[in-house]
Amino acid sequence: MDSVAPPGLSLVTVFSLLACCVQVLAAVLLTHRYGGRSSAEDRWVLLWLFYDVIVHLTLEGPFVYMSLVGTVETSEGPLAELWREYSKADSRWLVSDPTIVSVEILTVVLDSLIGLLLIHAVLKDKYYRHFLQVALSVCELYGGWMTFCPDWLMGSPHLDTSSQLHLWVYLGFFNGLWVLVPVLLLVQSWFCLRSLHMLRMDRDHMSRKNM
Repeated sequence: MDSVAPPGLSLVTVFSLLACCVQVLAAVLLTHRYGGRSSAEDRWVLLWLFYDVIVHLTLEGPFVYMSLVGTVETSEGPLAELWREYSKADSRWLVSDPTIVSVEILTVVLDSLIGLLLIHAVLKDKYYRHFLQVALSVCELYGGWMTFCPDWLMGSPHLDTSSQLHLWVYLGFFNGLWVLVPVLLLVQSWFCLRSLHMLRMDRDHMSRKNM
């Protein structure tokens, strides 16, 4: 079956990458459907948030289930194949590593909930939008740190960086997204909250002048 895949890539690899593309497409369609009246900047935020929640619920959710009832290694089905493919880069995902599963339970439950609430806050321009945005970004960054730091401290025995695909795509690109984008969202929240503070200061200053 691997003969139908491009040279150097297995059929499972191609399926896994196509599944990620489908998730991005779903996020684009949802952003177009619900974010049409938002600013260009907020549409990019919504695109990320939709993609983020989709990944948490459709990929990490099944991983948590498989890990609680057994392991990815002993599970069957397309999603189990996808996670077995990723575990070639990080073998902890294959055997229900307690640290990984603990982080993923919080990610699936807490981050997904905050993400959905944040989507609503962005679309409805709610006052608590940046509180949720900061909270979600910190959660994502902490989750990434707790995913990799324990293994780094042991000398990265479970990470396979011998393959360019594993190193730059599986480990670098897909995990790097959950570092880069949360940092950018934190920066955006910083400037938006700073602008609101400056606006309030200006109003207070004008009120004192008029007294």
